[in-house]
Amino acid sequence: MEDIAADLEGVGLDASDVRKVITAAHHHQPVLDEIAEPRMLAGDLWLPNTQLDHQSLEPVITGAYDFDRTWWGDPAADWTIRMVLAKSDERQAFWETYGPLNRSEDARWRQKIYEARHLGAIRLERHRLGNHEGVDASYDSMAVILATVG
Repeated sequence: MEDIAADLEGVGLDASDVRKVITAAHHHQPVLDEIAEPRMLAGDLWLPNTQLDHQSLEPVITGAYDFDRTWWGDPAADWTIRMVLAKSDERQAFWETYGPLNRSEDARWRQKIYEARHLGAIRLERHRLGNHEGVDASYDSMAVILATVG
């Protein structure tokens, strides 16, 4: 998140809300440290970045591409998890194979920190694309997170 804040500031955007989330994360470090074995997170796993077995009767992923957003962390922090959580639609079938998400109080708190990380990255991407309304909306979304992670 430090890198995201620095990147936001580097393009002239206010990153004070991201820095407040960083402070909250430091304050609650033991909750984050419950993730004792980080996993490799794809960071951008979606259909165009997958190779499918075209001879299989059911969709079977045989490869993945585009690892420029790969990082190490809690699997619940991955972009794919964020997108599955975003809507209650056909995405919910994901959980049938993946397994249930940890819904403990600590896990829910971590999920808010992960969402703040995603929002910071989204803000930067929206700025790059010239989406000024989207940049502005990211501040409102981050304010909701800030109200709950203190």
